[in-house]
Amino acid sequence: MSETTEPTKPIPKIREKGRLMSASEIERTLVRLAHEIVEKHDGCENLGLVGIKRRGVPLAQRLGSLIAKIEKCPVDTGVLDISFYRDDLSTDGARPKVAPGEVGFDVTGRDIVLVDDVLYTGRTIRAALDALFDHGRPRSVQLLALIDRGHRELPIQATFVGRTIPTSRREIIEVKLKEIDEQEQVLLVELVD
Repeated sequence: MSETTEPTKPIPKIREKGRLMSASEIERTLVRLAHEIVEKHDGCENLGLVGIKRRGVPLAQRLGSLIAKIEKCPVDTGVLDISFYRDDLSTDGARPKVAPGEVGFDVTGRDIVLVDDVLYTGRTIRAALDALFDHGRPRSVQLLALIDRGHRELPIQATFVGRTIPTSRREIIEVKLKEIDEQEQVLLVELVD
């Protein structure tokens, strides 16, 4: 009896083009963004931060801690898993059973800031909005991205941006965070033929 195996996809080769942000630059940027959020919201009352899995989660938690120190009030932070809301899931084979997770607090009537590491085509944010509204109806939703690299495919724009870094489609922004990657930096890498 022969066993069939699926052809394996070749692993793309990448090369590092340079470091865009160091750990201290990431920290300073988050402090600036925390102050911008407080200024835009006139404090932290009714504010909730929701991190998009994976790297948006630790960023939202850090921003929540910074805002709590600035305003001397706790800020709800939550987690949003958009795995089942993406429009790029394969339509072949069995569809996964949708089982959205909990955000961690009630988003209804709140001023929500969605937090992600990189804003690219906008499809992740569209999926995040779908997932968020399955949990309730926020009063407002704004977007924060540590890096905006352009190439939008949907009409989505971040209210708060750490850095805007124009890239080519062959380039990739890699955000490394100590909570996930055990290192802290932002890298620009490029696909190699």
